Amino acid sequence: MSPKKWWQTAVFYQIYPRSFADGNADGIGDFEGMIEKVDYLKWLGVDAVWLSPHFASPQVDWGYDVSDYYGIAPEYGTMEQFFQFMEELHRRDMRLVLDLVLNHTSDQHPWFLESRSSRDNPKRDWYIWKSPRNGGPPNDWFSTFGGPAWTFDPQTGEYYYHFFFAQQPDLNWRNSEVKQAMFEVVRYWLNLGVDGFRLDAVGTIFEREGYPDHATGDHLDAIYRDARLAKTKDEERRANRRWLRLFRHQVDMPQVHDLMRELRQVVNEYPEKVLIGETEDVRFYGSGEDELHLNFNFPLMRTDHITPRWVRNNQRERFSQMPPDAWPCNTLNNHDAGRMMSQFGDGKHDQQIARVNLALLLTLKGTPFLYNGEEIGMVNHLDLKREDFRDPLSLHAYRLEIELLGSSPQEAELHAIEYGRDKCRTPLQWANQPNAGFCPAEVNPWLPVHPNYAEGVNVEEQKDAPDSLLNYYRRLLHLRKNTPALTEGDYQPLDENNRNVFTFLRRTENQSCVVALNMKARRARTVLPHWIKNLRCVFSTHRREGQSAQAGFLSLQPFEVWIGVIESP
Repeated sequence: MSPKKWWQTAVFYQIYPRSFADGNADGIGDFEGMIEKVDYLKWLGVDAVWLSPHFASPQVDWGYDVSDYYGIAPEYGTMEQFFQFMEELHRRDMRLVLDLVLNHTSDQHPWFLESRSSRDNPKRDWYIWKSPRNGGPPNDWFSTFGGPAWTFDPQTGEYYYHFFFAQQPDLNWRNSEVKQAMFEVVRYWLNLGVDGFRLDAVGTIFEREGYPDHATGDHLDAIYRDARLAKTKDEERRANRRWLRLFRHQVDMPQVHDLMRELRQVVNEYPEKVLIGETEDVRFYGSGEDELHLNFNFPLMRTDHITPRWVRNNQRERFSQMPPDAWPCNTLNNHDAGRMMSQFGDGKHDQQIARVNLALLLTLKGTPFLYNGEEIGMVNHLDLKREDFRDPLSLHAYRLEIELLGSSPQEAELHAIEYGRDKCRTPLQWANQPNAGFCPAEVNPWLPVHPNYAEGVNVEEQKDAPDSLLNYYRRLLHLRKNTPALTEGDYQPLDENNRNVFTFLRRTENQSCVVALNMKARRARTVLPHWIKNLRCVFSTHRREGQSAQAGFLSLQPFEVWIGVIESP
């Protein structure tokens, strides 16, 4: 077995900079705060940080609308502070991966300001401009965030294309100058010492040539309405299929793979760097060696309840689709998805389920990605008011609820919170202090802090409690780091018809581990193959470590996590 790269054995921790740590007491997270928390990250046991966008931005979409790829958002700090943060991570043997937005820029980016200044500007073709058709948009395409995908610019009398918000015009990647300019951005940050990039929305970079109508007769608002009113999973799936048909000319064009191969060649100029795609499409692995290093296994998290059958099916389908040399990448949430405790809990056993799910994430084959705040069990903040909304998607959903569904303002507010992303982006809860220690009591944080910081959901109190979720995270992270089979080993499912327990083997040439996760609120048993002998427990949520397991089966307590190493006779 060839030695694994650092990004194959690492555990990544996503920092949402606006909500992580406020160092200058203005209610917004920043590099000063991040620098202060580097020792915390090292203590926790993570190996790499994925930093959500830190670039200069008008913050319409909270950093995903970049106005300067070479600049730092002033509310986050300075380039000197960025350097210090990166150096403090590197000094502690941790890596830093940046979030890179390739598909679009801000409409305040100098490139776009030039592009829209006149039809004959040299940068006109850096974006996608089209003449009106019959006095209206060039075709019937929608923006995924609502409304037409085309915005009229009265200064030049043409429309520009945007897959996302109107303030996020799409770059024209068919223009070689655009490609060269963006590759220069990539080289700039790699030359500064960053360890790679997470690529935002890679599937949207190209559109169908000729820009044909979708001609489905459908409307994005109607899909929203029918998805909201769906009473069965089949109705939800039907709405999703309609969405895919409505956007079929706007995503996952074949040209994007040529671009990814070129980008991989650029990154290969720098040793030990990584490219991670915000996509579940395994085609972005290419041959396993020539496109992206990692693509997210998003299907794993698309459920309200993780079961053994769900995970087995996911792993079987994923491995059957991936190229032989590709490496998996698993996650259960991020800044765009609900908190794990809220998404997968049952309201009664949330803490136990959270521990099982973390064990799943850290023991499956592949690179795990964690999201800041999960380690203390933060939950979705659903008590936000309309005046608290910061996510434009929440405001969009609020309008749709009233206009399409006739909801009252109170009902619209509740559904808009669920639909939007503010709920999972609230400030990290550091202590049982006003504003959870994120910022001073007299300062209003950019998003309201969840009040459960006063009920033990904070770092300071959990750090001192041996049985806390935070210390459970730390314990499992350190076990993973020191157990080669869990970081590098192959995956083999065991006891495949068991409805209660997910059991599997991770194996290298020199070590074999059995992982058994009881995903039910009752005692359960898992059967082991006859050839598994001399099995010693190295981790359990319910029993002493070091005990030998009985040959042939394991009896597990409700929600027990059990990990054992097969020892030589």
